[in-house]
Amino acid sequence: MTYYFVRHGQTNFNIRELCNDDPRREVNLTETGIEQAETVAEELRMVSLERILVSPLPRTRETARIINRYHNLRLEICSEIADLRSGFDGKPVKDYQSAIAADRLHLRINGGESLLDHKQRVTGFLHWMRQLQEKQILIVAHEETMRVVLGYFRGLRDDEMIDMHIGNGEILRFE
Repeated sequence: MTYYFVRHGQTNFNIRELCNDDPRREVNLTETGIEQAETVAEELRMVSLERILVSPLPRTRETARIINRYHNLRLEICSEIADLRSGFDGKPVKDYQSAIAADRLHLRINGGESLLDHKQRVTGFLHWMRQLQEKQILIVAHEETMRVVLGYFRGLRDDEMIDMHIGNGEILRFE
Protein backbone atom coordinates (compact mmCIF):
# COMPACT_ATOMS: atom_id res chain seq x y z
CA MET A 1 0.00 0.00 0.00
CA THR A 2 1.08 3.55 -0.68
CA TYR A 3 -0.34 6.47 1.29
CA TYR A 4 -0.09 10.02 0.01
CA PHE A 5 -0.71 12.55 2.76
CA VAL A 6 -1.13 16.12 1.52
CA ARG A 7 -1.45 19.24 3.60
CA HIS A 8 -4.16 21.51 2.22
CA GLY A 9 -3.18 24.58 0.21
CA GLN A 10 -2.63 27.97 1.81
CA THR A 11 -5.76 29.64 3.23
CA ASN A 12 -6.89 33.11 4.20
CA PHE A 13 -6.50 32.04 7.86
CA ASN A 14 -2.92 30.83 7.25
CA ILE A 15 -2.03 34.32 6.02
CA ARG A 16 -3.72 35.96 9.00
CA GLU A 17 -2.21 33.35 11.39
CA LEU A 18 -5.59 32.37 12.85
CA CYS A 19 -6.74 29.04 14.28
CA ASN A 20 -9.58 27.16 12.62
CA ASP A 21 -11.20 23.89 13.61
CA ASP A 22 -14.86 24.74 12.96
CA PRO A 23 -15.99 23.30 9.60
CA ARG A 24 -18.81 25.86 9.41
CA ARG A 25 -16.35 28.77 9.24
CA GLU A 26 -15.48 29.98 5.74
CA VAL A 27 -11.78 29.31 5.49
CA ASN A 28 -10.85 28.99 1.84
CA LEU A 29 -7.79 28.56 -0.30
CA THR A 30 -5.99 31.68 -1.47
CA GLU A 31 -4.75 32.02 -5.06
CA THR A 32 -1.44 30.63 -3.79
CA GLY A 33 -3.31 27.75 -2.13
CA ILE A 34 -5.09 26.94 -5.38
CA GLU A 35 -1.73 26.95 -7.20
CA GLN A 36 -0.27 24.64 -4.54
CA ALA A 37 -3.19 22.23 -4.97
CA GLU A 38 -2.77 22.36 -8.76
CA THR A 39 0.93 21.52 -8.36
CA VAL A 40 0.03 18.51 -6.20
CA ALA A 41 -2.58 17.49 -8.79
CA GLU A 42 0.10 17.46 -11.48
CA GLU A 43 2.54 15.53 -9.26
CA LEU A 44 -0.09 12.87 -8.53
CA ARG A 45 -1.68 12.89 -11.98
CA MET A 46 -0.22 9.52 -13.03
CA VAL A 47 -0.75 7.83 -9.65
CA SER A 48 -3.63 5.35 -9.80
CA LEU A 49 -5.41 6.60 -6.70
CA GLU A 50 -8.20 4.33 -5.49
CA ARG A 51 -9.54 6.32 -2.56
CA ILE A 52 -9.46 9.91 -1.29
CA LEU A 53 -10.01 10.72 2.39
CA VAL A 54 -10.38 14.30 3.65
CA SER A 55 -11.06 16.07 6.91
CA PRO A 56 -14.43 17.81 7.37
CA LEU A 57 -12.85 21.26 7.06
CA PRO A 58 -13.58 23.01 3.74
CA ARG A 59 -9.92 23.71 2.89
CA THR A 60 -9.13 20.00 2.64
CA ARG A 61 -12.12 19.31 0.40
CA GLU A 62 -11.22 22.30 -1.79
CA THR A 63 -7.64 21.01 -2.14
CA ALA A 64 -8.83 17.44 -2.79
CA ARG A 65 -11.30 18.55 -5.48
CA ILE A 66 -8.45 20.14 -7.43
CA ILE A 67 -6.28 17.01 -7.10
CA ASN A 68 -9.24 14.77 -7.92
CA ARG A 69 -9.82 16.25 -11.37
CA TYR A 70 -7.50 13.54 -12.73
CA HIS A 71 -9.01 10.71 -10.68
CA ASN A 72 -12.77 11.29 -10.44
CA LEU A 73 -13.16 9.57 -7.08
CA ARG A 74 -15.69 10.22 -4.34
CA LEU A 75 -14.24 12.29 -1.49
CA GLU A 76 -14.76 10.57 1.86
CA ILE A 77 -14.92 12.78 4.95
CA CYS A 78 -13.12 11.42 8.02
CA SER A 79 -13.62 13.43 11.19
CA GLU A 80 -10.66 11.68 12.85
CA ILE A 81 -8.21 13.63 10.67
CA ALA A 82 -9.75 17.03 11.35
CA ASP A 83 -7.40 19.72 12.59
CA LEU A 84 -6.59 20.02 16.28
CA ARG A 85 -9.58 21.36 18.22
CA SER A 86 -7.61 24.14 19.87
CA GLY A 87 -10.39 26.01 21.66
CA PHE A 88 -9.16 29.13 19.82
CA ASP A 89 -11.18 28.98 16.58
CA GLY A 90 -10.95 32.35 14.80
CA LYS A 91 -8.29 33.61 17.24
CA PRO A 92 -4.55 34.16 16.67
CA VAL A 93 -2.32 31.08 16.67
CA LYS A 94 0.11 32.95 18.94
CA ASP A 95 -2.63 33.26 21.59
CA TYR A 96 -3.18 29.49 21.48
CA GLN A 97 0.57 28.83 21.67
CA SER A 98 0.90 31.16 24.67
CA ALA A 99 -2.02 29.45 26.42
CA ILE A 100 -0.44 25.98 26.17
CA ALA A 101 3.19 27.07 26.70
CA ALA A 102 3.36 25.61 30.23
CA ASP A 103 2.58 22.09 28.97
CA ARG A 104 2.30 21.89 25.19
CA LEU A 105 1.37 18.21 25.09
CA HIS A 106 -1.27 17.94 27.80
CA LEU A 107 -3.13 21.25 28.21
CA ARG A 108 -6.74 21.55 27.06
CA ILE A 109 -7.90 25.16 26.76
CA ASN A 110 -11.41 26.57 26.22
CA GLY A 111 -12.94 23.11 25.80
CA GLY A 112 -10.41 22.13 23.15
CA GLU A 113 -8.29 19.01 22.99
CA SER A 114 -4.64 18.60 23.96
CA LEU A 115 -1.99 17.70 21.42
CA LEU A 116 -1.95 14.18 22.89
CA ASP A 117 -5.75 13.95 22.56
CA HIS A 118 -5.36 14.88 18.90
CA LYS A 119 -2.54 12.36 18.48
CA GLN A 120 -4.73 9.59 19.91
CA ARG A 121 -7.59 10.49 17.53
CA VAL A 122 -5.32 10.53 14.47
CA THR A 123 -3.49 7.35 15.51
CA GLY A 124 -6.83 5.55 15.69
CA PHE A 125 -7.50 6.68 12.11
CA LEU A 126 -4.06 5.43 11.00
CA HIS A 127 -4.69 1.99 12.50
CA TRP A 128 -8.05 1.85 10.70
CA MET A 129 -6.54 3.08 7.43
CA ARG A 130 -3.86 0.37 7.40
CA GLN A 131 -6.63 -2.22 7.19
CA LEU A 132 -8.08 -0.80 3.95
CA GLN A 133 -7.87 -2.90 0.81
CA GLU A 134 -6.99 -0.12 -1.65
CA LYS A 135 -3.35 0.09 -2.67
CA GLN A 136 -3.05 3.84 -3.45
CA ILE A 137 -4.77 6.20 -1.02
CA LEU A 138 -4.71 10.01 -0.84
CA ILE A 139 -5.37 11.70 2.49
CA VAL A 140 -5.77 15.50 2.57
CA ALA A 141 -5.36 16.91 6.04
CA HIS A 142 -3.72 19.55 8.26
CA GLU A 143 -0.27 20.34 9.61
CA GLU A 144 -1.01 19.09 13.15
CA THR A 145 -2.48 15.89 11.71
CA MET A 146 0.51 15.39 9.44
CA ARG A 147 2.89 15.83 12.39
CA VAL A 148 1.17 12.85 14.01
CA VAL A 149 1.44 10.93 10.73
CA LEU A 150 5.18 11.61 10.51
CA GLY A 151 5.64 10.57 14.12
CA TYR A 152 3.64 7.39 13.57
CA PHE A 153 5.46 6.22 10.43
CA ARG A 154 8.92 7.31 11.58
CA GLY A 155 8.60 6.16 15.20
CA LEU A 156 9.20 9.62 16.67
CA ARG A 157 8.67 10.65 20.28
CA ASP A 158 5.98 13.26 21.01
CA ASP A 159 8.57 15.95 21.75
CA GLU A 160 10.30 15.23 18.42
CA MET A 161 7.22 15.87 16.30
CA ILE A 162 5.71 18.84 18.14
CA ASP A 163 7.69 21.52 16.27
CA MET A 164 7.97 19.96 12.81
CA HIS A 165 6.75 22.13 9.94
CA ILE A 166 4.81 20.73 7.02
CA GLY A 167 4.23 23.28 4.28
CA ASN A 168 0.94 23.97 2.54
CA GLY A 169 0.64 21.61 -0.41
CA GLU A 170 3.43 19.36 0.86
CA ILE A 171 3.17 15.66 0.05
CA LEU A 172 4.29 12.92 2.45
CA ARG A 173 4.49 9.44 0.91
CA PHE A 174 4.60 6.25 2.94
CA GLU A 175 4.73 2.60 1.80
